[in-house]
Amino acid sequence: MEYVEAFKDINQISKIKTYLRAHSSRDYLLFVLGINTGMKINEMLEITVASVLDETGKIKEFYEQRTESDEVNQIYLNLKVRTALQEYLKGSKVIEGQFLFLSPKTKKPITRQQAHRIIHDAVEGAGLTGKFGASSMRKTFGYHAYKQGVSLALIQKHYHHSSPSETLKYIGISKEKKFKTNIDVNL
Repeated sequence: MEYVEAFKDINQISKIKTYLRAHSSRDYLLFVLGINTGMKINEMLEITVASVLDETGKIKEFYEQRTESDEVNQIYLNLKVRTALQEYLKGSKVIEGQFLFLSPKTKKPITRQQAHRIIHDAVEGAGLTGKFGASSMRKTFGYHAYKQGVSLALIQKHYHHSSPSETLKYIGISKEKKFKTNIDVNL
């Protein structure tokens, strides 16, 4: 698989969101979910509509993801994700028992290859250059989390990496690079 990079520029992210919003609410949700949770693409594609809704039909604040060792990871769905989910569910024909990122042809989730094409097409449609794909969403989450002051140890744990240097390399930050972090507690 070819190496892809994170979307490091907020303007790039805005352009992709604008492009995707105009083309498909499902694809827009895929992007917003990916850059705001740092989930792997195969994990995102397995999400069902029912798993993001509580018993009253409202969107959950935390998505519960089962791991291979049968542990439960709590994935925070921030306001941007919940808003995109709400818009998508209101305007789509997916129902509770179906996959969130449903392929209209197969009634199964879209494939990893389709997700990669969606991101690649959005990058082209937004007029951006660089090597981007589905994994760029996950890398974007880590890059911006680190830039905003989230500890490298937490990001490393989120990614299940064995070392901090592996995480820095994955999110595209060299040890020498210095930049301002925005630690905004906003109490």
